[in-house]
Amino acid sequence: MELQLTNETFDDLLQETDRPVLVDFWAEWCGPCQMLAPELQELAAGTDAFAVGKVNVDEEPELCDRFGISSIPALLLFQNGQEVARTVGYQTAAQLADFVAASLS
Repeated sequence: MELQLTNETFDDLLQETDRPVLVDFWAEWCGPCQMLAPELQELAAGTDAFAVGKVNVDEEPELCDRFGISSIPALLLFQNGQEVARTVGYQTAAQLADFVAASLS
């Protein structure tokens, strides 16, 4: 399941979950973001090891500023409420799973 995150819900989600959270910063007009969307859906449906969240950069500029997002799609991995890794650009579900596993090991 993918969680739609806003400036109001972002911190609460990260503090309430005991799982890592992979957050996708995306926009509707972004071609690579649209290509990434089904890969993230596949990843989210196939694991309980971590949650997947999405932040629409056009609707949540405060979060973009807070995390220094300058290129999208940007994927930030959080554990215990803290950013532990980030990557930018299109990736397959398998590549994303490898990124998360490597970042948490």
